[in-house]
Amino acid sequence: MELNETFESKINRSDYKILIVDDVVSNVLLLKILLTNEKFQVCTASNGTTCIEQAKKEKPDLILLDVMMPDISGFDAAVILKKDPETLDIPIIFLTALNNPSDLVKGFQVGANDFLTKPFNKEELVMRVMHQIQLVAAKRIIVQQNEELKRTISNRDKMYSVIAHDLRSPMASIRMVLNLAVNVVSPEVVGEEIFNLLDKANRESEETHDLLDNLLKWTKSQTGRLNVVYQDIELDDVVPGVVDIFHMIADMKKINLRYVPNDEKMTVHGDNDMIKTIIRNLVSNAIKFTPEGKGIEVYCKREGDFARICVQDHGVGIAADRIDSIFHKGETTYGTGGEEGSGLGLQLCQDFARKNGGDAYVESVEGEGSTFSFTIPLKKENN
Repeated sequence: MELNETFESKINRSDYKILIVDDVVSNVLLLKILLTNEKFQVCTASNGTTCIEQAKKEKPDLILLDVMMPDISGFDAAVILKKDPETLDIPIIFLTALNNPSDLVKGFQVGANDFLTKPFNKEELVMRVMHQIQLVAAKRIIVQQNEELKRTISNRDKMYSVIAHDLRSPMASIRMVLNLAVNVVSPEVVGEEIFNLLDKANRESEETHDLLDNLLKWTKSQTGRLNVVYQDIELDDVVPGVVDIFHMIADMKKINLRYVPNDEKMTVHGDNDMIKTIIRNLVSNAIKFTPEGKGIEVYCKREGDFARICVQDHGVGIAADRIDSIFHKGETTYGTGGEEGSGLGLQLCQDFARKNGGDAYVESVEGEGSTFSFTIPLKKENN
């Protein structure tokens, strides 16, 4: 009760317009005086036809509509109002001397929000009117908040896209220079300390570039600007190439990264770039959470109408209470070498896998390692 009173006290009644419709002039005058004294805006109509015209012209927030009128009844007028997109959302309180249950049922069937039985008193009138006005006010707040939320989300996605797009190109250049520097110099030439700094900068540039790439793709996916381009793809032509990209990074951490080929050739039907992005993120994630001296295996297997691409590591594993939310949380985590992860990559993996008709999965034992995998539909004979 206190909450309703607080909300009611915040409503400026002069912001709300009520249309009074009755063919009896004395009733119209009485209602007009009562509602004007309550600080509402008031407009009037003397029959059903004028009611419909006034509703479209004045755009009232509430209609008090008499049931029994000479030209068209209040019920018939309500049917017309509820069929018109301009007036269908305007709440209606029927004014009636009828108290037959069948009339009440009919009234609600044609769109009544409430009934006010004649003769009525001021307190009941104000209470029923305020109840409907509160609902209108609450709806306005919800609509306003939804619009603000849409603008906020749109601005956020635009910011993410601009950040990722504008930073990715210079970051790619920095990454290339650092890759080259690490490959052509040695601790003996530049000294152990400088070489370690270059190595650290090189690894961080790789991670930053991958994060920006994920951010750009995730933003495009969330805003519907990233479409799935289906094609037939031989997994043996795709998976080894993605794994090869990470051999240098794995070697730096003394991790044995290898692709285990399958004797069976598998052709999937999906988006080539999205599949590569998923594999890249899963392999990168496995390297982060695998200690030095351990191994990572990447392999594919058939499961019914799907191919499953698996990335199995022998790293730190995942706590049981985190497994169910691992693709959703997007929380910051740290790898065995202090590598920082945003969690965005795993969200992107699941999103892309589902967009291609499959899904993403994880199996893990804490302290023993994890197997991240995703499924992609196999090529059908008629594809």
